[in-house]
Amino acid sequence: MALKLQSIITSTRPGRSGPAIGQWFHEGAKAHGKFDAQLVDLAAFNLPLYDEPHHPMRRQYQHEHTKKWSASVNAADAFVFIIPEYNYSPPPSFVNAIDYLFWEWQYKPVAFVSYGGVSAGLRSAQPARTHVSTLKMMPIPEGVAIPGFFAQIKDGKFEGNELNQQGVAATLNELHKWAEALTPLREEIRNRK
Repeated sequence: MALKLQSIITSTRPGRSGPAIGQWFHEGAKAHGKFDAQLVDLAAFNLPLYDEPHHPMRRQYQHEHTKKWSASVNAADAFVFIIPEYNYSPPPSFVNAIDYLFWEWQYKPVAFVSYGGVSAGLRSAQPARTHVSTLKMMPIPEGVAIPGFFAQIKDGKFEGNELNQQGVAATLNELHKWAEALTPLREEIRNRK
């Protein structure tokens, strides 16, 4: 059975460019062929600022939005976060979504497709790597960084260039190695209550 990869669009604001970039990466992941690739839009979960009364480590979720988010994240074996840069930082929607859960994230490799202006969103991806590592996720060095991304969006569709495509292949190859290697650790905790 193929490992499940979720490419998660992390920006939730109206008018965002994340869906175009996420769809482009998702198509690359499907064509790569080593993962059961799924595109996930964080906006669809409509997560408010963290509102659970118990620490996520207890998995005693009270709200339906948390239960749905938990089930989605728990089903994945690896993640790619499609992440913009907001004021040298990840978007608050990303931080909030990560903090909602605990066990569901553990022992899953992570890569980032960052986008922005001249910095290509790298100032967002770097602190995000630190954040996810505290939940025992494995952020890999490979990723796709897209500077001046507006120039690559035509009629609402992102068009990756040759360097972008090379980044996709390198990222997916490495992510698959880590996802396979971490399988025994994920299985230990996947159904922990």
